[in-house]
Amino acid sequence: MEGTRHTFVFLILVGLVLLPEVAGSTRVESLGSIDFSNTGAPEAQEAFNRGVLLLHSFEYADAREAFQEAHAIDPSFAMAYWGEAMTHNHPLWRQQDRAAARAALAKLAPTAEERLAKTPTERERGYLVALDVLYGDGDKMERDYAYSAVMRDLAARYPGDLEARSFYALSILGTTQGVRDFRTFMRAGAVAEEVFAQNPRHPGAVHYLIHSYDDPVHAPLGLRAARVYADIAPAASHAQHMISHIYVALGEWADSVESNVKAFEVARERRERKELGVDALSYHAFHWLEYSYLQLGRLEDARRIMDSMQSYAKESRTDRSHWHYAAMRANWAVETGGRDVPASLGGDSMSLNIAAMDLFANAYTALLAEDQEAAQQALEQLAAARQAATPTDPDNQRNVSADVSPATLEEAEVMEASLRALLALEAGRTEEARELLDLATAIEEARPLEYGPPSIPKPSHELYGEVLLGLGKPEEAIVQFEKALERAPRRRLSLAGLAQAAKAEGDQTLADTTCAELTSILAGADPQVGRPGVCG
Repeated sequence: MEGTRHTFVFLILVGLVLLPEVAGSTRVESLGSIDFSNTGAPEAQEAFNRGVLLLHSFEYADAREAFQEAHAIDPSFAMAYWGEAMTHNHPLWRQQDRAAARAALAKLAPTAEERLAKTPTERERGYLVALDVLYGDGDKMERDYAYSAVMRDLAARYPGDLEARSFYALSILGTTQGVRDFRTFMRAGAVAEEVFAQNPRHPGAVHYLIHSYDDPVHAPLGLRAARVYADIAPAASHAQHMISHIYVALGEWADSVESNVKAFEVARERRERKELGVDALSYHAFHWLEYSYLQLGRLEDARRIMDSMQSYAKESRTDRSHWHYAAMRANWAVETGGRDVPASLGGDSMSLNIAAMDLFANAYTALLAEDQEAAQQALEQLAAARQAATPTDPDNQRNVSADVSPATLEEAEVMEASLRALLALEAGRTEEARELLDLATAIEEARPLEYGPPSIPKPSHELYGEVLLGLGKPEEAIVQFEKALERAPRRRLSLAGLAQAAKAEGDQTLADTTCAELTSILAGADPQVGRPGVCG
């Protein structure tokens, strides 16, 4: 009996290996170009390849529909089920729906062994084995590392398979768990560069290159990929937005505006075409668009965007929409000096990331209005929210998929320390204020570089520079403003502060060069914005 079983399995495997692969090459002008050979039916190739192209641009819902279309055409198409399962893993967003992914795989067969028996070639079986690791049992972080190792081996076994290498690059980025680690990001970039060299229109290659390089240090390396991505994937909203990851890291605000306007329009058109709800809109692009307008001094445009986001949040009432409005409101409060700050949406059950933005905006606006009592009240609410969200067991912070991540706790701590410093300064406790700002800047400086609108709406180095200017210490202020600009190049308020500090310190060369840069940024600003008085 045992010998008979082995013979049966051998015959199955021989038959499967001998099945020819179909050339899966496709070029979709609006999504990019790939060549993903597979054994699916020829009639299912268009839908499958469209799904892979969308998957590379993180258009997960539409990719899922395409893969489902492919296996509806060819129910034996193993890689179509692989694709559907892949849409439930969002590594750079630290999101994974393991149950839904397993359910997608179960449509092919209920067990891993049965799925492999239905998968025609060794190469395709490698992709299925990788998913059994990714969606297996145990800790998510461990599974992410194990999955990346499997994808590394798969890419090594099939060096001509650019999809294996692309998804390997993405898996490397997924091991960072949301923490910017230059060494890991450069490893991913090196893999993506090899794919890009062989196929310059590969959406995964350019997308993962942008993610590898989207910080102020490496952003110049990402300019080429950003320009290519803009051209090859105009139908993907996320692709159009991703371009701004490089532009914001470089402080190229007008280019960021252009890419995020396109991203939002693509999402809006898709929403109308598919008759979807308001959450189908790209709130993320809207957030970056508002911030870029604020840097350019185009306050009326920024206000229009923020007011629209408020309407969307009221209609949606989801945490995602609420957070984006809270972040945009906090940016507005900081960048305009508290000018006509709109109402908070409030709520008693806000998560810490929403509450921190909301309460910081409330306290900061109150301080600008010299309402210390209201500022103190909002500060204490923020402190209570942070304390309530802090794990009593430090080991729990290892779970980066938890509702409150270590990064969110750090951001709230910096906001709280900054507000306490300003209140201490108002009360004449200068040394206490400086100690609190030393703490805030130390925490922020130890954090990885950011690549978008600041998660701490008033960067602590910028705030410290402004405080030092007020205390008559321009030399020390210059240091803080320059540190702020290292983390957020060409940020308007940091440049304005640096120009003032340089003028006060008597460094006319630094003042002139800083004013020239600021003037170029504000060339199209609203009339009421103008240049800082120090720039003449």
